[in-house]
Amino acid sequence: MKSVGRGLGMEMGARCLRELPDYLRPGLRLVFVGFNPSEYSCRAGHYYASPGNPFWSFLYEAGLVPERLSPQDDYRLLEFGIGITDIVKRCSRSSSDLGGEDYRLGAPMLREKLERAAPKTVAFNGKGVWEKFTGRPSKLGPQQGAAGGARVFVLPSTSRRNARLTHEQKLDYFRTLADWVSTDA
Repeated sequence: MKSVGRGLGMEMGARCLRELPDYLRPGLRLVFVGFNPSEYSCRAGHYYASPGNPFWSFLYEAGLVPERLSPQDDYRLLEFGIGITDIVKRCSRSSSDLGGEDYRLGAPMLREKLERAAPKTVAFNGKGVWEKFTGRPSKLGPQQGAAGGARVFVLPSTSRRNARLTHEQKLDYFRTLADWVSTDA
């Protein structure tokens, strides 16, 4: 894989993988932050597009959005006061393919984005994302620290590679997040 420059995507053979846009704006009630887009998501051009990733169904089942959305609806999250981005924007097969330099560059850029958007709550989709952002260990659920002035909630990663928790246990964290967000409405 050869990087062709920041913001231009990645070249992989003859296929160019596009960087996913941030869906952020000031005043959001909630922003989701992931590690980075998968190659599958970059090819599709949408967040959490990989088959088997329950992110989109969790949003609906937890009551965070009033209708079922699909990866192709990622831009519509803004309609519901929700944003989405990643700590690292480059695509990879797995977050384990990212290196320290990716996070050293990504964390300050994410901090700036969150400060500009000033959401009420930031939900990190994966404990490791918050740990890479803060440089310290964490637990799942509400956090003591803030991100861009916002309250922070750490979710278990929705990636199917994260098999430590069951589908229902992951959904329970999304439901807890929905309750937590509604207390700050």
